[in-house]
Amino acid sequence: MNAIHIENLHVRYRELTVSSIKRSLLRGGIKNSRYTHALKGISLDVEQGEILGIIGKNGSGKSTMLNTMAGIFAPDSGVIDLGGRSVALLALGVGFQGKMSGRENIILSGLLMGFSEKYVREKMPEIIEFSELGVFIDKPVNTYSKGMYSKLAFSITAFLETEIILIDEVFSVGDEHFKKKSFAKMKELISDKNRTVMIVSHSLSTLRKLCTKMLWLHEGEVRMMGDTQEVLDAYEQNM
Repeated sequence: MNAIHIENLHVRYRELTVSSIKRSLLRGGIKNSRYTHALKGISLDVEQGEILGIIGKNGSGKSTMLNTMAGIFAPDSGVIDLGGRSVALLALGVGFQGKMSGRENIILSGLLMGFSEKYVREKMPEIIEFSELGVFIDKPVNTYSKGMYSKLAFSITAFLETEIILIDEVFSVGDEHFKKKSFAKMKELISDKNRTVMIVSHSLSTLRKLCTKMLWLHEGEVRMMGDTQEVLDAYEQNM
């Protein structure tokens, strides 16, 4: 049974420069701007319980696809069907309100995922303990380092368990102790055959260990999709 169905997905960005923004302010609007097509007709199906790794060089559309699936970006055209399943995006710089404390952001993130405030508050002690943030949990997240931000984001996703988890380059951030702990927790989470996971990472060794299938994106298009070892071997030979 498919947990994710994507059909003919197109996403494009308007290219803005400092000079074009200045001109728009003087002339009352942005005209004749160029567009970059980040995703060009992507179509794929991901089965329930599958762990799909996503590879590709910078600018290939990997993060764009996850952000679009999470509802942060709106597609220009195409279909994304998650079958009504709950979804969480684990990515640095996404979803937190900088002036709010870590504790407040836990509640906000949970509500945005569709959980009740009562449920989030019940899970909060586990989230805070796993994050290892200590007194910083009550400080604004705009005072956090990248490592602290990553710890909080991962902890929320790990304990507010959704049916689909989208992971965008978070395993490389944080101290070695937390990397090992988060990797072990992620292995525990994805062992649930009812949970579907998509992982964007430049760490091929991590993808080899975790993923049941692999997607290779190149310049916004599907270059190859299939067995993890076959796709990663082809990708390495092409690098």
